[in-house]
Amino acid sequence: MDPFSSPGAKAPPKPFTVEDGNRRVRSFVLRQGRFTPAQQRAFDALWPRFGLDYSAAPRDFDAVFGRKAPRILEIGFGNGEALRYSVAHDPARDHIGIEVHAPGVGRLLNALAGDGNGNVRLYHHDAVEVLENEIADGSLDEVRIYFPDPWHKKRHNKRRLVNPEFAALLVRKLGGNGRLHLATDWQDYAEQMWDVLDATVGLHNRAGPRGHVPRPEWRPQTHFETRGQRLGHGVWDLLYDRDGS
Repeated sequence: MDPFSSPGAKAPPKPFTVEDGNRRVRSFVLRQGRFTPAQQRAFDALWPRFGLDYSAAPRDFDAVFGRKAPRILEIGFGNGEALRYSVAHDPARDHIGIEVHAPGVGRLLNALAGDGNGNVRLYHHDAVEVLENEIADGSLDEVRIYFPDPWHKKRHNKRRLVNPEFAALLVRKLGGNGRLHLATDWQDYAEQMWDVLDATVGLHNRAGPRGHVPRPEWRPQTHFETRGQRLGHGVWDLLYDRDGS
C-alpha cells in the first residue's frame, strides 16, 4: 500500500480541489516530507486491518465492525494520541478516525497493532468528503475535533475547518442527542467556533452561549497541548449537544 499514490489514500497536495469547475478551499495543506520507512511498512502491513479506502459511496459500518454500536468520529487525529486512548477506554463504542497527513496515520497504525483492539478504523482522506459521501445522516454518536489547524493569519482564516457549511454538515451526521466536542488553543479560533456553532440550528452549547468547559476526562492532554501551554496558550474545550428532534 503506497499512501501517496494508492486510489483513495490521500487528498491532492493542494489546499483546494476543483470539481465540476468549482474551486473548494480545503482546511489543510499536506506536508508529507517526514514519512519514514517504518511508517510505510505500517501502511503495507496494517492498512488492510485498520484502514478504510475512500470510495465516495455510503459505507455499512455495522459490517465493517461486525456489530451495531454507537460510533465516535475524530477528525484530524494527528498522531492519534487521543483516538488511541479513547479506543482503549471506551470499548463499547466504535471509533472512526480521519487524518490527511500520512506520518501521523503511520504512527497510529503501529501503535494500534500492539494494543489488540478491534473497535477502530482509519481514513487517510479529506474529512469533508468522507462525511458527505460515506457516512449516513444521523449515524454518529459523537464527533470530536481536537486542535484543528488555526490558520492564524487573517488572510488564511477562510481555510479554517469550522464554518457554517461544515457545522450544518455535522448536525446532519449526528444522531439525536449526539455530541460535538471541539478543543483549540487559539482564542481567536475559539471565538470563531462560538460565532458559528452557537448560531447553528440543531446545536446547543452545554456551557451556555460562548461558554466552554474544563477538559473532559475522555480527552487526554496531548504533547501538542502541553507544549502550547508552556508557551502561554490557553485551551478551550467546547461541548455541543445535538437537539433530540
